[in-house]
Amino acid sequence: MADDKSKLGFKSVYDEGQESKFLAKAKANPFVPAGICGALSALLYSAYKFKNRGNQKVSVYLIHTRVAAQGAVVAAITVGVGYQMYREYFLGEEPPSMTKKST
Repeated sequence: MADDKSKLGFKSVYDEGQESKFLAKAKANPFVPAGICGALSALLYSAYKFKNRGNQKVSVYLIHTRVAAQGAVVAAITVGVGYQMYREYFLGEEPPSMTKKST
């Protein structure tokens, strides 16, 4: 029965995989994956540099790492909001609807 529906073009929410959901959300808001990548890169860089921290205490080093990761996420959010405002107010584009249109 499920094969008949997929042949007819019907698609259930349950048929959609996690990758396609993530790709759809990333396409709608591309700065969310940018923030995630920025935070992960800050964490990976600080993990790589952990053994060369000098006389700095571990707790202070971890606080600096957390601030760097949060800064990357806040920067991505700020750039995303600024870009969206530019598109709406200066280019005159309509914001995408948050609800599905009925046909």
